[in-house]
Amino acid sequence: MEQNFKIAIIGLGYVGLPLAISFSKYYETIGYDIDNKKINRLSNNNQASSVSFTNSPKDINEANIYIITVPTPVNSDNSPDLSFLESATKLIARYLNKNDIVIYESTVYPGVTEDFCVPILEQFSELKFNIDFYCGYSPERINPGDESKSLENIVKVTSGSTKKAADIVDSLYSTIIKAGTFKATSIKVAEASKIVENVQRDVNIALMNELAMMFDKLDIPTKDVFSAAKTKWNFIDFKPGLVGGHCIGIDPYYLIFKSTESGYIPNLINTSRRINNYVANFIVEKVKSLFKEQEKELESSSILILGYSFKENCQDTRNTKFEDIVMGLKDLVSNIDIYDPIIKINHTNLIQNPFNSSKRYDAIILAVAHDEFYNYTINDFNNISRENLVLLDIKGVYEFSTWKL
Repeated sequence: MEQNFKIAIIGLGYVGLPLAISFSKYYETIGYDIDNKKINRLSNNNQASSVSFTNSPKDINEANIYIITVPTPVNSDNSPDLSFLESATKLIARYLNKNDIVIYESTVYPGVTEDFCVPILEQFSELKFNIDFYCGYSPERINPGDESKSLENIVKVTSGSTKKAADIVDSLYSTIIKAGTFKATSIKVAEASKIVENVQRDVNIALMNELAMMFDKLDIPTKDVFSAAKTKWNFIDFKPGLVGGHCIGIDPYYLIFKSTESGYIPNLINTSRRINNYVANFIVEKVKSLFKEQEKELESSSILILGYSFKENCQDTRNTKFEDIVMGLKDLVSNIDIYDPIIKINHTNLIQNPFNSSKRYDAIILAVAHDEFYNYTINDFNNISRENLVLLDIKGVYEFSTWKL
């Protein structure tokens, strides 16, 4: 295939936009998204002026490299939702020409690219896979909220449907990835590697969560246990906590689905998901027990939750498990307020800085360890508390917490 690439990025979210900007430094690049407001905003942004932003499908018809970065969520039953991927694949199939390469970055279970997407490409383009067009898979590794890990300085896994396609895909990404690339032996291997990255974290965090809940029942400080344990050189220092977001809280379900379909039930992965999903309920129960211990009236109480994004210093609220805490408490207490200085969303419970208010709370839950929250002292919390301070510290930030996970 010719090296005069014209790249079309389909989907301009937290993955697609940095990709489009990086590629535009070396190749003619089109950024496509169905969100007209986003396109208008990006088009007026001089910082990204080298990218041609559009929401018109006909503008991508001259591309010869298509990179799809659309969301891959789960349905209400936790089965894979491939509807965005299907729509994007149908879209580019209409403009696919001979020798074009379609690269997928969306997280999927092994086999989606070749078994699900390729038939769609063939059907709507009337071209033959690995004869007329080719595919690649290069899983995204963007870490929202982490400025130290940008697109360019994270090693990129690449793959292609033929040796030549794999070489082209790898060479293409090598242009923008300073940290280097790793060429996987097949597309399915690359797809599986992305899932495994997050399944491993999910399983390890589940172990920490189970230990934390166990030690809570045994009245042993979990943080002290881990501090002692990690003095051994091979202790893996994972932390307990709520597991949300678009990756760790979602990706394992894709592998569970495919594995179960193949006839193998992944018991450990299933159990880890159940443990991590239970943590929000465990915290709600802890609120109830602390109120009972302190002889506080739960029904007429007011509770403050600090943090709502799925992790610290990040605006991303997708699949945030702190909403599960809100839902678990909303029928038990008279008032729930949420303060998050990072996020910019509409939520009925969101308030301005409570430390600048005269309102008092019966309990405070530190949910997310945003940098700003480290600045608050016990006096700050006492000033917004009604009677004795009841501070549930999910992230273990404060030494003066009433309770830590």
